[in-house]
Amino acid sequence: RIPALLYIPSAATFLAFAEKRSSARDEDAKYLVLRRGQRHGPSVQVKPTWALTLPGRRTMNPCPLYDSTTGTIFLFCICVEQGRSERCQLWSGCSAARLCFATSTDGGRGWTPLRDVTDEAIGADLSRWATFAVGPGHGIQLDSGRLVVPAYTYYIHRRLCGVLPLPCSTRQHSLVFYSDDNGRRWHKGALVGGQRTGECQVAEINGNDPDVPMLYCSARAPRGCRAVALSTDLGLRFQPPARCRVLGEPPRGCQGSVVSFPAPRGSGTAPTWLLYSHPIDRHRVNPANIGKILRGMVWDGLKHHHLLLHPTAAVWAHSTGDMEGTHVKAGKEWEGDQGKFWGLGALASWDGEGGFGGRVMEG
Repeated sequence: RIPALLYIPSAATFLAFAEKRSSARDEDAKYLVLRRGQRHGPSVQVKPTWALTLPGRRTMNPCPLYDSTTGTIFLFCICVEQGRSERCQLWSGCSAARLCFATSTDGGRGWTPLRDVTDEAIGADLSRWATFAVGPGHGIQLDSGRLVVPAYTYYIHRRLCGVLPLPCSTRQHSLVFYSDDNGRRWHKGALVGGQRTGECQVAEINGNDPDVPMLYCSARAPRGCRAVALSTDLGLRFQPPARCRVLGEPPRGCQGSVVSFPAPRGSGTAPTWLLYSHPIDRHRVNPANIGKILRGMVWDGLKHHHLLLHPTAAVWAHSTGDMEGTHVKAGKEWEGDQGKFWGLGALASWDGEGGFGGRVMEG
């Protein structure tokens, strides 16, 4: 379960990650698995599977990102004590998760041992975190060079008599971890305040001013649609989140994916567009939404486009891609029924008159 997909343009390589589980339950996660795919024209040549394990812990929530400056791939995840469920952590107020990552400098063929950066990145605030996780999905490198990993925590706002955590006062909040020195040291940004926000993805956008970059956060929320928030300091702090009714969710929410890319030629004045992929109804049929950012975090509700990428049910989904001229190249991985995974490459073409057409390159 829990897919994540990373595309390395320089190597024309897809890296597909997921959790190996003995059942669908989170506490039955075992370890992370990786499969590499080399792109050859319209097809992808699949390589053997690789596993990331840690004795005594379950590795969960894959969240890869690529540092194009050094050519390093970072695979972030959480390592959770065996036998400690999320519910157990929420009631005890004691996190059993550790923030870890492995790196690869050869396109995902070989990986370093896991490095634990929990104390470095979270510090004393860990005592107020009942538990936490990264992503799931992907991280990004900003134009400034900053590396950003989306995350969320169950933050303990109150304790009874200053000791016992109150589950009713423990709420989810999104945030990001970041590094400004190519991954040598890691820090955390402030929690997204206001309404509950959980699993999230981030993308760098420019709004209507190409000289003022912002970080756009799309988070899982409990009210039937995504919550979105903006940061003008690239993740240090986010503005209060707002509900985005255009981006609907299944009743209890679901993993969603968002990537940004330069607007196609001839598409208007908005410098940045977003590709959003997510199941939108209770049956979790999985389309992709392509929309323009016109005014900060407002999607153009009149001109967003649905592309049905596959008619199967999609339990969890993640996308990655880039822009070439008037074409959006996207790779997609999603979790289907009966524990099966699906993947494909899709090509969406801007028609120059306000619309997109899509076709599947390979299923």
